[in-house]
Amino acid sequence: MTFPILALICFLALLGPLLALPAKWRIPVVIGELFAGLLIGRTGLNLIDPAEPTFTFLADMGFALIMFVAGTHVPVRDQQLRAALGHGAIRMAVVAVAAAAVGIVVAAWFGSGHAPLYVVLLASSSAALVLPIVGSLKLNGPAVLAMTAQVAMADTLAIVALPLALNPATAGRAALGSLAVLASATALFLILRKADQSGLRQKIQRVSEQRKFALELRFQLAVLFALAGLAVWSHVSIMLAGFAFGLAVSAVGEPRRLAHQLFALTEGFLGPLFFLWLGSSLDLRELATAPHMMLLGLALGCGAIGVHALTHFLGLPLPLGVLSASQLGVPIAAATIGIQQNLLAPGEPSALVMGALITMAAATLAGNRLAARKDSP
Repeated sequence: MTFPILALICFLALLGPLLALPAKWRIPVVIGELFAGLLIGRTGLNLIDPAEPTFTFLADMGFALIMFVAGTHVPVRDQQLRAALGHGAIRMAVVAVAAAAVGIVVAAWFGSGHAPLYVVLLASSSAALVLPIVGSLKLNGPAVLAMTAQVAMADTLAIVALPLALNPATAGRAALGSLAVLASATALFLILRKADQSGLRQKIQRVSEQRKFALELRFQLAVLFALAGLAVWSHVSIMLAGFAFGLAVSAVGEPRRLAHQLFALTEGFLGPLFFLWLGSSLDLRELATAPHMMLLGLALGCGAIGVHALTHFLGLPLPLGVLSASQLGVPIAAATIGIQQNLLAPGEPSALVMGALITMAAATLAGNRLAARKDSP
């Protein structure tokens, strides 16, 4: 990694905001960032090496921060959300059962042997995508709350289940590692809550703001990277470490100033760098040589939309059901881990990302439909 290469990465990362700029399109920023990675990586001009150690390490840092921010977006403290957990849990269970059936059929059809992985992918949702759309459209009401609860639970459970489903041979070790990470995140939540109740947290915040120390950011990064280190040591994805710590911070309450600092660090540098790295790691030319992988991506994307649309028969408006199918962290984590640990077949990581992009496109259309309904007299 050199400064010219880093400058190129930062410059090309601007494609994300540029494509997302037209508000009526509602294109997620990550689409442009992934496209930029495809352009200069293995699929395109091959200007950067995604296997370069420094690039890979910075991408891992970005991934941990992305999942941390996604965890903080889950409104754990919202009393109305808690009240909606019952309806959300029922719908999530229906989606999970349907996902199990479809995942098994897809795995048998393509002969991949990855049925557990496909089931997790089909049942997952992305709080990091859904919640900002709900907020930007100012959606509310019992159905929206139930959908939000469903998405939060599905996202959390999918993140916990992914390491077990991706490599069943190491499920026992992954389960122990997941428990260690979750137990550590729970202990951190208790420590943060005690510090908040005693007033210590507020004192630190005041001193940090007055003296320009950024103590909260330093502390959060130290803890996040320590949890990521524990995850790597215990053979668990850093995805779980970041998301679990984000949930802990959300449960206590994230200071606005800290949220702004983390937003700047994640969305301004390390997050785009990660998505560029992921895009550069994918070789879509493999899909041309293995057309069945393109069909796999279509099956996973359309299958996810289909199983989540079943919630319409449980009283959820169809656009909200389609919106709940949107995926980001889980399929991208599966592709990332699969690339790093060589667990997937050639072209399969690209197929997983392709499936996620299909759900994002459907979520964009559903968001536009909801906005049109909201604006209509």
